[in-house]
Amino acid sequence: MSRLLYSLLFLLAMPLVWLRLLWRARRQPEYLQHLAERHGFYAARPAMPLIWLHAVSVGETRAAEPLIAALMRDYPEHVLLLTHMTPTGRATGRELCVKYPGRVTQAYLPYDLPFACQRFLAHFRPQVGLLMETELWPNLITVAHRRRVPLALVNARLSARSLRGYSRLRGLLGPALASLSAVGAQTAADGERLQRLGAREVEITGNLKFDVTPPAATLELGARWRQELGGRPVWLAASTREGEESLILDAWAALGKSDLLLVLVPRHPQRFAEVAGLLAERGYAFRRRSDGALPDRSDGVWLGNSMGEMAAYYALADVALIGGTLLPCGGQNLIEAAACGCPVMLGPHSFNFAQASADAIACGAARRVADATAAALLVRQLLTEAERRQLQSMRSAALSFSQAHRGASARTMALIRRLMALREGC
Repeated sequence: MSRLLYSLLFLLAMPLVWLRLLWRARRQPEYLQHLAERHGFYAARPAMPLIWLHAVSVGETRAAEPLIAALMRDYPEHVLLLTHMTPTGRATGRELCVKYPGRVTQAYLPYDLPFACQRFLAHFRPQVGLLMETELWPNLITVAHRRRVPLALVNARLSARSLRGYSRLRGLLGPALASLSAVGAQTAADGERLQRLGAREVEITGNLKFDVTPPAATLELGARWRQELGGRPVWLAASTREGEESLILDAWAALGKSDLLLVLVPRHPQRFAEVAGLLAERGYAFRRRSDGALPDRSDGVWLGNSMGEMAAYYALADVALIGGTLLPCGGQNLIEAAACGCPVMLGPHSFNFAQASADAIACGAARRVADATAAALLVRQLLTEAERRQLQSMRSAALSFSQAHRGASARTMALIRRLMALREGC
């Protein structure tokens, strides 16, 4: 009954869903492309056997890259269907289509309505399905279970905050989780919370993001920027969320006149123009990454309005503040910063990456700050000659932290191999 009511409410809400698409298309016209796919209508299907992996947006797609590489290696006779929900996720996945020509195809996942999910699975007929992180769609999971498609939640995470919210929907989400063939959780705490919500087959596989290797060319780009800036100190605000840029700019300005370059990289590309407008409104001398030239001495801020270059920004920076942690957004991924050897600061809100944050702080790769003002003061402290040794120690700790937690891809592949064997036995 819970799923029936959910489906009816979802169907009744579809006019609002379409309006939301139109609203988002104001900033990203790509939201109006491939609309038929969002309702379960697709073009030709690849002839080869198919493995399906759902990565909702950019972060999940990036995290899946080492797993995708392993799938390409171990299942050369299969095509990978990569599904998304956002245009930016799809654009990121397109890079994998280029990297593995003829082996990766893309589509949008349909809305979670029974008939749309049925069309999706009937069209692509995947041998196994993999959902990244916390993609819990009750109708999709139920239809896959009925069609005997083994379905796994991989790189799964569930914060304590999310558990409290999801627990109100236990009657809907519990049966869906119980229908999954396997769950590969990032941490023991994630696994325990997923089991409390209804998951059965849970094992701890680790976080795939630790297995993502920053592209050498991107790291070299950041190192070249650093050299061309002539040793100018750099504070990076990485993947900032709405409302955080103002806090960071206030704190940076309060430091007074200095040679410190602030690099602002908003999380969402549709906000690049908004943040540029904020900088102009406040009268800051700044330059955009898209201008094609590095900031000069008169520029206090560099706006990182580019995609796929975060590793270069980390390689450039002396220290980075991870966005989404100053306001209660839960925080963005600090693991990429650690893999680049960049010292990290975290605001008070990092519940999306609670275990990784705690581990990074414990090993000395990261420092917790109360607010943007405290972050700016810590930056000034760490960049003094007296504290340079501590900054170097944080760099070494970040690299060690990143290396110590690798291996999730291999553990997740072992889980997938069991699912493939289960499928072959059907």
